Amino acid sequence: MSSTPRLRSLSGIKPTGQPHWGNYFGMIEPAVRLADDHDAFYFVADLHALTTVRDREALQRDSLGIAATMIAAGLDPATSTLWRQSDVPEVLELTWLLGCVTSMGLMERAHGYKDAKAKGKDLGFGAFAYPVLMAADILLYDSDVVPVGKDQVQHLEMARDMATWFNVAFMGAPAGGTVEDVKWDGRMLKKPNALVQSRTAIVPGVDGQKMSKSYDNYIAIFASQKELKKGVMAIKTDSKGLEEPKDPETCNVFQLFKLFATKAQQEELAAKYRGGNFGYGHAKLELLALAEAHFGPKRARYDELMARPDDLRDILAHGAHKARSVARPVIERVREATGLPARTW
Repeated sequence: MSSTPRLRSLSGIKPTGQPHWGNYFGMIEPAVRLADDHDAFYFVADLHALTTVRDREALQRDSLGIAATMIAAGLDPATSTLWRQSDVPEVLELTWLLGCVTSMGLMERAHGYKDAKAKGKDLGFGAFAYPVLMAADILLYDSDVVPVGKDQVQHLEMARDMATWFNVAFMGAPAGGTVEDVKWDGRMLKKPNALVQSRTAIVPGVDGQKMSKSYDNYIAIFASQKELKKGVMAIKTDSKGLEEPKDPETCNVFQLFKLFATKAQQEELAAKYRGGNFGYGHAKLELLALAEAHFGPKRARYDELMARPDDLRDILAHGAHKARSVARPVIERVREATGLPARTW
């Protein structure tokens, strides 16, 4: 008796320096956890990184760093698929085909584009077309679920819109309807669902805003012990004195503490906040201890992997081979539907 096929989970992360706590709790940890019972497809988004990165050596180093991070966080490359985005050229072909059915109106509503335009940034075409490449990443592998942070849900919805328009234009989906109006039979582009971790959808940075490299308010997940302590002690708090009771739910330190702590640990620290004679410095030290306990062993594994770059390259090459074996049939049925000739190479 055949078992039920596992749902495919897909996500990617840009190689733009070492990931921070927001990346870890918003994407990396949920993605690794999903791999326990999903067909996990995760990629290093080096093509996306080119919208800002202009240093070839940094791109290559950080791409290996993302692979090492995922493995150090618990992803098993023997049972999951981990590859470099640029090693699957079919993603660029699908990007163009999706772009041919995507309206300018949708692109101009993208949060990233709107925010950059409001700030007067001079955007290149790559930054403007970013959501189309992201949609191709999602749709090329017949994904079922995409673990995303709350701020990335719009990109997933845009990908679903592009799939609908493509399926209506070329795949026989009913005009004015959605793909859900017909049973997906392996021919149309498949529309996955977003999987948002509500508890960790937005991770606050040291200044209370969303943790982001663009805000320079982040703590790297594999920071040295010295750097980790510096980051934790820099978390902003209010001016209440040591003796005063404090509200844990309005404190950035406590919000970050909850990411690491058990329910009992959270309740114990919350009681200390409310009881008074407990300073924010004490809370930061408790956060520091949990963060070091959580990331210390992973940091050691990361350093070990980064010392063997050829092994990481082999892992990514093997993952690319597996990814292409899934991508090629998708791009072939797309080429057939649009009238493009079948590949002879």
